Amino acid sequence: MSDSSAVVTPLQSATPKLGRLVVVGLGLIGGSFAKGLRELGLFQEVVGVDLDAESRRLAVELGVVDRCETDLAVACQGAAVIQMAVPILAMEKLLGELAKLDLGDAVVTDVGSAKGNVVRAARLAFADRSVRFVPGHPIAGSEQSGVEAANIELFRRHKVVLTPSEQSDDAALALIDSLWRELGADVEHMAVEHHDQVLAATSHLPHLLAFTLVDSLAKRSENLEIFRYAAGGFRDFTRIAGSDPVMWHDIFLANREAVLRTLDVFRDDLDALRDAVDAGDGHQLLGVFTRARVAREHFGKILARRAYVDAMHSNDLIFLANPGGKLSGRIRVPGDKSISHRSIMLGSLAEGVTEVEGFLEGEDALATIQAFRDMGVVIEGPHHGRVTVHGVGLRGLKAPPGPIYLGNSGTSMRLLSGLLAAQSFDTTLTGDASLSKRPMNRVAKPLRAMGAIIETGPEGRPPLTVRAGGILGGMTYEMPMASAQVKSCMLLAGLYAAGSTTVIEPAPTRDHTERMLRGFGYPVTVEGNSATVESGHKLIGTHIEVPADISSAAFFLVAGSIAENSELLLEHVGVNPTRTGVIDILRLMGGDITLENEREVGGEPVADIRVRSAKLKGINIPEDLVPLAIDEFPVLFIAASVAEGRTVLRGAEELRVKESDRIQVMADGLITLGVKAEPTPDGIIIEGGSIGGGEVWAHGDHRIAMAFSVASLRATAPIRIHDCANVATSFPNFLALSAQVGLRVSEEGKA
Repeated sequence: MSDSSAVVTPLQSATPKLGRLVVVGLGLIGGSFAKGLRELGLFQEVVGVDLDAESRRLAVELGVVDRCETDLAVACQGAAVIQMAVPILAMEKLLGELAKLDLGDAVVTDVGSAKGNVVRAARLAFADRSVRFVPGHPIAGSEQSGVEAANIELFRRHKVVLTPSEQSDDAALALIDSLWRELGADVEHMAVEHHDQVLAATSHLPHLLAFTLVDSLAKRSENLEIFRYAAGGFRDFTRIAGSDPVMWHDIFLANREAVLRTLDVFRDDLDALRDAVDAGDGHQLLGVFTRARVAREHFGKILARRAYVDAMHSNDLIFLANPGGKLSGRIRVPGDKSISHRSIMLGSLAEGVTEVEGFLEGEDALATIQAFRDMGVVIEGPHHGRVTVHGVGLRGLKAPPGPIYLGNSGTSMRLLSGLLAAQSFDTTLTGDASLSKRPMNRVAKPLRAMGAIIETGPEGRPPLTVRAGGILGGMTYEMPMASAQVKSCMLLAGLYAAGSTTVIEPAPTRDHTERMLRGFGYPVTVEGNSATVESGHKLIGTHIEVPADISSAAFFLVAGSIAENSELLLEHVGVNPTRTGVIDILRLMGGDITLENEREVGGEPVADIRVRSAKLKGINIPEDLVPLAIDEFPVLFIAASVAEGRTVLRGAEELRVKESDRIQVMADGLITLGVKAEPTPDGIIIEGGSIGGGEVWAHGDHRIAMAFSVASLRATAPIRIHDCANVATSFPNFLALSAQVGLRVSEEGKA
């Protein structure tokens, strides 16, 4: 599937107007298409054709078309565009009639929901001549029907799929694409076969099941009782059985090959479910139900966020951060994302059940849960931070039904590549537009050296395909750059590799993987900057309590430091010494930060952190602290911007390959706000002073968005932060907690 918006030019500015638009079939879809383009004034004339006299009369009376014709040949003479909006099985006859006419340079298109049938009919009809045909399918509708329901807003923010072939006329395709976009549709291009299979699964099969269930129950003698006591679930599920029977009769016959393939797969799954019920196999039932429930929620959230991320600025999610504010109170930020990821991965590979508390319910961590559900692991939750993982053992994962979509989670992709390298099945890992730009050779190259078979996209970027058949051998790997993700990836691969695997770091990074492996009973040897695992051991299910994420707490550590007359307590924060670089750096700058109630929970050190207002000063950040604060630098740049004097960061080139180029993006934003900031290849130089207001862009990077939110505490004017939808990936309740302690930031329009 591809989005071709880059090659399409809006038509409203085009002169002269296009010639005549002919719409054959003045129902809801055809009428809405005609009415919308007529009101936009893109054609000199809009003409309707319909067999029903009343529809023709209403179409003119309601302003849907300029006029109607009963003779197809008269209507189409000299037409620029001909839209076929007739029932799917009537399309073949209509194409035959059009084939008899001299269509000149007219572009012919349609709205049928089964493209293979229409394309085959067009190929037969126009076998001895060329025609500019662009198959299309608007995925939109209404409970009302007929030309009187024509609505110019019907297609706005709805998908329209065009299914061109390699022989399609590029100019014709661009024209039809533009017409739909002018009506506000989200246009995508897709192969005919792919379209029909997708629609068979998402639309045609649900209608078939709804019709069949209602018919099956209605035939029983006790049907009155069944329908009398039917609850909301029955009514919701069977609502679509009230659709037009003739239309769906046509659709099922037109798309029967794809429907049959989908129905066969579903029948196999239904048989397996019946067997589970018959055998009293609650584990199997729980697996199906949990996967289904959470998959629906998970992908719904991802698609909603992608709608933000992929949209133009008119649909931008903007944070409005108002200046000033005093922080006070006590809060607990969400669970640690790194530990949340690893708890699911190791819990899935363990033998027995793992209980997780404090799990971060952000989209990145949820993507990891969904990945393991796709590979056959039964996972209950999350519910209020509680997750139950029914482990399958190191060799118990199953082939996923398709590519594993990981959203924006680089951690998921890099760590998964290691543990998938020795599996007996192929796996393709994909992600959103942001993740698809991030480098994966950092894990692919050393994994290949161990014997893994891994393919990447151009320049080592996703999608990443891990092939079955790789025989892993242990190795000693000296990392060229400090990275906890790369280290963890290699250690996870080492669980399957012959012999021992040792990873040597150039500088210490977070050691959650090593600690958690031990927590699951798997031996790990750590000596200085090296960590070693050997294959042949087991992971045993355990209990994990996820502490609050210090990377999320960092925004409030900086906020509490720079806001005047503020004092804030952050509860139950993980203070693993490989993660506390942000505390060390703020203290070197003069920050007033103390740890209270220090303790150990599940092998991880935890404390309550108290932060008070302080007068910060610029420093040269010690390079040995850089890997210990790599994710926290965007908000540390805000601290540097209000500190007295100059702050210099070196040795942080990894920041340029995060969700965004965090050095350049932060520098651009700071300069916009009046801060003197000079990016360097491996860091930045910031002259402390004052922060003004203005418009900055987060470029889809959650940490950038939250960092500039914190900047508003010392800003002289409001800061509008664009492209903030990805905050949900790591800190879903950031705005609520910010408001609770006194930060004046909210979604624009919801303040």
